[in-house]
Amino acid sequence: MEKAKTLRAFASSREPQKEEAKPARVPKLRFPEFRDLPSWSETTVGRISDTVIAGGTPSTSEKKFWGGDIRWMNSGELNDKKVSEVQGRITLEGLNNSSTKLIPPRCVLIGLAGQGKTRGTVALNLVELCTNQSIAAIFPNDSAFNSDFLYHDLDKRYNELRRLSAGGEGRGGLNLQIIKSLKVALPSPAEQQKIAECLSSVDELMAAQARKVDALKTHKKGLMQQLFPREGETQPRLRFSNREDWAIVALPEVAFFQEGPGIMAVDFHSEGVPLVRLAGVSGPVVTLDGCNFLDPAKVAQKWAHFRLESNDLLISTSATFGLSSLVTEAAAGAVFYTGLIRFRPSSDRLDRGYLKTYLGSPHFERQVETAAVGGGIKHFGPSHLKQMEIPILPLEEQQRIATCLSSLDARIAAEAEKLEALKTHKRGLMQQLFPSPEEVAG
Repeated sequence: MEKAKTLRAFASSREPQKEEAKPARVPKLRFPEFRDLPSWSETTVGRISDTVIAGGTPSTSEKKFWGGDIRWMNSGELNDKKVSEVQGRITLEGLNNSSTKLIPPRCVLIGLAGQGKTRGTVALNLVELCTNQSIAAIFPNDSAFNSDFLYHDLDKRYNELRRLSAGGEGRGGLNLQIIKSLKVALPSPAEQQKIAECLSSVDELMAAQARKVDALKTHKKGLMQQLFPREGETQPRLRFSNREDWAIVALPEVAFFQEGPGIMAVDFHSEGVPLVRLAGVSGPVVTLDGCNFLDPAKVAQKWAHFRLESNDLLISTSATFGLSSLVTEAAAGAVFYTGLIRFRPSSDRLDRGYLKTYLGSPHFERQVETAAVGGGIKHFGPSHLKQMEIPILPLEEQQRIATCLSSLDARIAAEAEKLEALKTHKRGLMQQLFPSPEEVAG
């Protein structure tokens, strides 16, 4: 009984009473037509929404509840941000046999639970749907707030929502009481609309840029399927030269490869020779991100033959198949950790640029997927590589393939940078257009 009283008192303390004075807040940037208007008033989500609900799931064992016409989404689909379509469908009977409710368009959705970044993710549904119990939906209360405005406000507070999450970093999540008690600052409806339109226009630019990046990646994938032999074939569909046929040879005949050593944590130091780890091979060139350090004397004694040289290629042996990173002067001399494999040509029949391209090709990926072992995350190693093959063609044609695909990679990288610039621009705008908690006017 005493515990219940304490919980009620805590809940009451999180929700300001009507007679409490609400502080006024002002953003750093306001549109000219609103600069002379009063400061924004502070309230809570619970006061400006009729209801904040979490959905439910009809029994998965009852097949008759599934396959209907009613859209049903899970928390993983929140990553789309502006939700216009979902995979799931339930029947009206399924809806009636769950605790979920139909959510009208333009409600703010928040992930309550789930792995990774799902928890605390904010989205806006553009169509009517219902959700599982891992998603909360904030329903508008008449014209108290603009849904697009609230979506942008809460979306920029992702880190805050993660901190408020109940249950830690496991499968715990936010709860409805926390969401209802979230403080929000509201300007006039007209100013809310203006801010929402501004940020939504940036969203549209970002979406268009993301589609451009995806289209280029799809184009590259299709091109590689043409430039390398398909499964069961020995010749590609597209060639730069017809001087002679391709020859399929064993990979060890033309390439040197070596997996990094397993090194105990007791050998890690705060300085010394860098030990490249998985985080260092996530981009086009090897970096020292997330590296440990080794004693130089011990490296000279035990691991000198694992030191990287400029123009080596590194790939991960699990999870991130198809990503090869080039060693530059920045990482030369570092040791690479177990789970990473170093490649370089060992024959003048193999061009280094072509080898890098080949390590991301469908032809290589098919062999890796066949050889990879493991119950969860698949992995492979040098023993598997010894059984693999590589198509060899005239050096001039190898170089033309490498040049073609590397120029396409450069264009993809440039367009991806533009997308990141738009994201940075939006984050900056949001910091200016919404007042921070520290900017409370007296």
